[in-house]
Amino acid sequence: MSARIWLRAGLAFLAATQFAVGCWALFFPRSFFDIPFVGMRMPYNAHLMMDYGAMSLATAVALGVSFFVVRRGMVRTALAVYVVFAVPHLAIHVRLLHHLTPGERVPLLLALSAAAVIPLVLWPLTNRLLSVREAPRST
Repeated sequence: MSARIWLRAGLAFLAATQFAVGCWALFFPRSFFDIPFVGMRMPYNAHLMMDYGAMSLATAVALGVSFFVVRRGMVRTALAVYVVFAVPHLAIHVRLLHHLTPGERVPLLLALSAAAVIPLVLWPLTNRLLSVREAPRST
């Protein structure tokens, strides 16, 4: 497969994941919080869950637009937005592992590590994309 296809597949996966998580957290915050990885046996906060959902939906928009507008600057901006969230998110959960059972820790760390690595793997695939200045002009 070409780099462009891999890049678009990765963007679609990240956008769809952020959209699903965002909708769940925004519209069903209690249900989302009740996942052991999310609530981590801490007090429930509906406001925080809905804010997280809204932020996830905003990230999904940036990733989704970059799927359709496959230009270097747009894709890199969307990937940067996502990685700036994903890496600290992973670090936060690593610090809070004591709230989880050993059986809950492994899948959480695998999922959050993948979330942090995917945009970093996709980044080099943007090197061959056209910038806005290089884009063909329609007549």
